[in-house]
Amino acid sequence: MIAERMTIAGRDGLPVYGLWIDGKAVEGAEPVLVRNKYTGEPMAWVCTASREDVDRAVAAAERSFRSRPLSPFERYEWLSAAATWIRARREELVNLLVDEVGKPHKDTVVEVDRAYHAMLLAAEEAKRIGGEVLPVDSIPGSERKMGFAIRVPLGVVAGITPFNYPFLLAVHKIAPALAAGNAIVIKPAPQTPISTLVLVQGLVECGGPPGHVQVIQGGAEVGQWMLEHPGFRFYTFTGSARAGERIKAGTGLRRVALELGNSSPNIVHSDADLARAVRICAARAFSAAGQACISVQRLYVHAPIFDEFVERFVERVRALKVGDPRDPKTDVGPMISEQDAVRAETWVREAVAQGARLLAGGTRDRAILEPTVLTDVRPDMKVVCEEVFAPVVTITKYNTFDEALAMANDSPYGLQAGLFTRDVGRIMRAARELQYGGVIVNDASTYRSDLVPYGGVKGSGIGREGPKYAIEEMTDLHVVIVDLTEEGEDR
Repeated sequence: MIAERMTIAGRDGLPVYGLWIDGKAVEGAEPVLVRNKYTGEPMAWVCTASREDVDRAVAAAERSFRSRPLSPFERYEWLSAAATWIRARREELVNLLVDEVGKPHKDTVVEVDRAYHAMLLAAEEAKRIGGEVLPVDSIPGSERKMGFAIRVPLGVVAGITPFNYPFLLAVHKIAPALAAGNAIVIKPAPQTPISTLVLVQGLVECGGPPGHVQVIQGGAEVGQWMLEHPGFRFYTFTGSARAGERIKAGTGLRRVALELGNSSPNIVHSDADLARAVRICAARAFSAAGQACISVQRLYVHAPIFDEFVERFVERVRALKVGDPRDPKTDVGPMISEQDAVRAETWVREAVAQGARLLAGGTRDRAILEPTVLTDVRPDMKVVCEEVFAPVVTITKYNTFDEALAMANDSPYGLQAGLFTRDVGRIMRAARELQYGGVIVNDASTYRSDLVPYGGVKGSGIGREGPKYAIEEMTDLHVVIVDLTEEGEDR
């Protein structure tokens, strides 16, 4: 079994996974059942944490951080070995994630491959943590002084991950924290907890201090206990804007990195490669069943090409294969739960009742919502102004580029936007004027490179991910000033 070390017992013929505290699997509170998201079949039981478990995990992480500091090269070796571990178990990890998340096989392969690269990037960055020389002697009166700054670990980091990319995003929190020299307590989403336990088992097998990573499980209540715990020096969270606001309000002077929601706009201008724009947007709007913060949600299409774009787009959407995520040909699988699919279906019906036109989809079978395309929408409809987080896309016509920029910016969110155009002037205007942390040109808003700074503005959060940039967030900058005046020299 891939996470055998994390099991504490068996129940109903299924493994019972414990919490990972102080280098061993331990029993928590009453376990909850994790199900296959497509079939509904039980997969495993996973223990949840009590407040006392959170206290124990933080204390163990602090002890490990203090008693077993790792040199940059040791961190590099550990994380490099973990990257190799991921690559060696690629297919096993993919199969686990397909069942646990319900994401199609083709999308899950991408997640595991990206996790490998993100782990390797963090390993490499562990050797590059430097500082800078400060020219303090350029100020009158400080001619005999020298200054420099160094980056030092914070201590214990709190990481909370969502359900949609549970393995990759756990890597994006754990790997930079360890590369920076910290310890971390990670809490995965309760819908998808197994993959994080598997990742931590891999880290332990690769020889690092097992107390540097603790895993606690549970829902919002456990997250609140983490928020209230004074032992955390930094919080890194990916999830909803509402939860992010609570974390920001509750952490006081402690730093946070928050990657929150989005309602991603994608602008298609008349000079774009139309076939490419249709192909990319039709695929990226519905990958992972639309359950990605940067999923294509709002399409703004220039009037001269609007009708042709819509016709081609709908044709491609109707050709998407929907169903069993284990089938390598499947494009769209189930959402994370039937409850979430019902919520999205309700938003679609509400939009249609308010005047939107349904061009494709809109029907639901249990947790599977057919890829849905709406037009004639208004900015105040939920499918436009809120993060739908489902396989639902809206298409709106615009007449001028100014109008397109204004509609794209008409959102409380600002994570990433897409733009399809060949005009350099429009590209530079969008780079300056779109109120988003990332502007992706001639590709969809869903593109993410794991080595670049990734994060949003406005309601989409603060801070940046990407190993190099996350390490900066997870370290303190210490300034050192040395007076070089020799004994007996006038000062």
